[in-house]
Amino acid sequence: MLEKIKLALRIDDDSLDQEIQDTIDAAKADLKLSGILGKKIVETDPLIIRAVKTFCKYEFCTDDKEADRYKESYSMIKTHLSLSIEYTTEVIIWV
Repeated sequence: MLEKIKLALRIDDDSLDQEIQDTIDAAKADLKLSGILGKKIVETDPLIIRAVKTFCKYEFCTDDKEADRYKESYSMIKTHLSLSIEYTTEVIIWV
C-alpha cells in the first residue's frame, strides 16, 4: 500500500517512507477503533484503500482549507464503513 499512497501524495523518493508507513498504520488503527473488523482492513479493498489515501492526504496536506476537506472526506468514508455490516460483523456459519 505504501507505493499507492506515495503516488496519491505525489511523492516519488524514499525519504519519507517511514513517516508515510506510520501514517498508513495510524489510518488502519483508526478504522479498527471505529468498529471495522481487523480482517476487513485489507490492502485490496477499494474502500479501505480510499479511506487510507484520504487519511494520508489529510495528514500530509499543507493547505489548511484543503486539509479540512480531506479530513471531512475521511470522516464520511469511515462513518459509512463503520455503519456497514459487511465491515463490522463477523459472519459465523453453523453446520
